[in-house]
Formats: sequence, structure tokens, C-alpha cells
Amino acid sequence: MGMRGPAPKPTVLRLVHGNRPDRINRDEPVAPTLPIEPPDWISDEARAMWERYAPSLIKRGVLTYWDVEAFVVLCNALVRYKDACQLVDASSVLIGAGGRLEPNPALKVLRDAEDVFLRYAARFGMTPSDRQQIKAEVGGDATGGADLLTS
Repeated sequence: MGMRGPAPKPTVLRLVHGNRPDRINRDEPVAPTLPIEPPDWISDEARAMWERYAPSLIKRGVLTYWDVEAFVVLCNALVRYKDACQLVDASSVLIGAGGRLEPNPALKVLRDAEDVFLRYAARFGMTPSDRQQIKAEVGGDATGGADLLTS
């Protein structure tokens, strides 16, 4: 049986937004202060997604050294989603197969990539519902978080 209740928010956000002191895990390990950079093996398109979103998340303390691989999954899912959208746009939602119409197989790729992206985006506080639960921005920058999902 899984955990009940809403998924926990990123650690820094939980600490900043006034959770009860008795519920904060003070023994939680702190991520190393090594540089937070994309690995060498990610694609150029995934690296572009990294460069678009990572700076704001790093600034807010949500993306840490330990989260690099999970964030790469998010970036790759967004690239797959974009590629699948382009495939569907270039063809059709339904394609002819053996004299009958069937759903375009790219729709499954699109749906799977969307699911992965949304699941990981929620973990990084990047979806509207997750941001709504955040009472204030970490760091109090002048953009008010507007730079989080814009390029």
C-alpha cells in the first residue's frame, strides 16, 4: 500500500513555508555543494531544456546535486513529447492500417512522455497545482517566480 495524502513538496519549500517544527526532518542529509550541471551524455535538445528550466530551480534550492538524473528524465520526457507532437502534426491522429483506421502510434509515445513529464514536473514544483500550494517563493527574487517556466 502506498503513502496516503498529497505527495510531499520539495524539501526546501517545505522548510520555508512554515510546516510544524516537529514534522521537519532535521536529520535529512544535505546534498553536496558540488556544481549542478547536466551530465555529458544528455542530448543537445535535452540540454536546451535543462538550460531553460534548471537555473530557476537551482536558484530556489529545488534542484540539487542529487536531483540531476531525475531532472534529466524530465528534460528527456519533454523532448520526446515535442517530437511526438511533431509526428502527429505531420501526419494524422488516425492512420490507415490494413484497410482500416487506427490511432497513430505516436499518440502513445506522446501520452507516455506527457505522463512522465507531469509526474517529474510535480516533484520539482513546476505544475500550476504544485505552485498553488506554495505560499511564497524561495529567495524572494524580483520576478516572483515568473521566470520558472518562461524562457
